[in-house]
Parts: sequence; structure tokens; C-alpha cells
Amino acid sequence: MKDAFGLPQSLLILGGTSEIALATARRLIARRTRTVWLAGRPSPALEQAAEHLRGLGADARTVAFDALDPESHESLLGKVFAEGDIDMVLLAFGVLGDQARDEQDPVSAVRVAQTNYTGAVSAGLVCARALQAQGHGSLVVLSAVAGERARRSDFIYGSSKAGLDVFTQGLGDALYGTGVHVMVVRPGFVVTRMTAGLPRTALATTPEAVATAVETGLRRRSETVWVPGALRYAMSALRHAPRPLFRRLTV
Repeated sequence: MKDAFGLPQSLLILGGTSEIALATARRLIARRTRTVWLAGRPSPALEQAAEHLRGLGADARTVAFDALDPESHESLLGKVFAEGDIDMVLLAFGVLGDQARDEQDPVSAVRVAQTNYTGAVSAGLVCARALQAQGHGSLVVLSAVAGERARRSDFIYGSSKAGLDVFTQGLGDALYGTGVHVMVVRPGFVVTRMTAGLPRTALATTPEAVATAVETGLRRRSETVWVPGALRYAMSALRHAPRPLFRRLTV
């Protein structure tokens, strides 16, 4: 169960090698979290992440999970919930893709969409049902400001995040009043291995800053969290900018 401050004692991370997710796990372990499940494709990196969290005092376990294999989600994730209640699920997997390549290779573009959106729909519904059966818990989904409005430079990735964002909002409405808290997190450009080499935006952030925002959102039971907070106002303006102007402002 969560503590008096709304922070979880047990955590399931979908996307167990995500830098943002691991920064969040470290922050929560420093507070109250004691059990962490890292779900991801079996790899040395996944095992190293688990070992790192064990060194911080957590009971960290790994479970094989592939976003592109939705037929396995119910069975694999069901085994995790069968081990005991999960206070928080952090859905943190996703891929950026390569916009130039993906425009020329529809199969690659579809893989981005399947990973970021359809895989998340499957895993999100499985976890939501399990949390509802418990009668408590939080489902935290890492979306992105890229889903707020399509840009020429990343509209394939952005469209997948737009779908994920709308899905999560609707799921939150469906679960309202059940005891399950659903929170959408919309970071801007996050400096990670995945974004290495890409030009930073003016409001670039870090995994640690996102982790702090997630903790604050859990305490407040927020439904939407922007990181950094100023993005809420910047995106409000960009969302309503006329398309000819928007094309000149973004690439």
C-alpha cells in the first residue's frame, strides 16, 4: 500500500532500462519504495539496472516483457501482480525512431507506432484491470510534448505519443472513482542516451527533474504533469498558432 504521503511501496516499471524510469525508481527508493519490478527485454542492461537498485536497498526483480508482443502481456504481467499488490505502474517504454528513415520505410514507421502506442494500449489495459482488482494504485504514463502538435521533424513519433496521451486520459476517466489514480507525464526534450546528438530545446530537462515531478504529482494525485512546468504555457500558445506560423516556428 502507499504511505501517508501517497508514495508507493511497490513499483512496476514497464521499460526497465529507461533512464527516466530508473531516476524515478531511485527517488522513490530513497523515500519508501522497497519492491521494484523491472519489465523489459532480457539483456545485460536490464540485469545491471536491477543490481543497481538492489544496491540502494530495494528488492529489485526482472521480468521479460516485449511491447511488440501484446499477446504475452496478460500472462507475463499477471504473474507480477500475482506476487503481491503493486502500488504504482510506470509505463516508460518507447522509441524515437528516425524520422527521415521512417518516412521512406513504412515498416519502420509502423514499428514506432506499435511500440509507443499499440504496445502501450495493451500493457496499459492489462495493468489498469489488475490495479482496479486491487482497488488501489497509480498508473503513471510517460507521454511527451511532441504529442501536443505535430512537427515536421518528428511527426511519426509525435503522432504515436498523441495517441498514447489521449488513450491515457480516457483510461483515467474510465477508472475515476475506482481507487486507481492515472497520471499523464508530458516531458519536453529530456537529455538521455536516446536523445544524444539531437539539438536541445530551450526548455530541455533531465531524467532527475522528471522523477521529481512524478513524485510531486503522486503526492498531489495530479492527472497531468508537465516537465518543466513552463511547457504548459508554451504549448498552449503553440497549440493554437496558425499552421503557416507554426511551420516557420518549428522544423
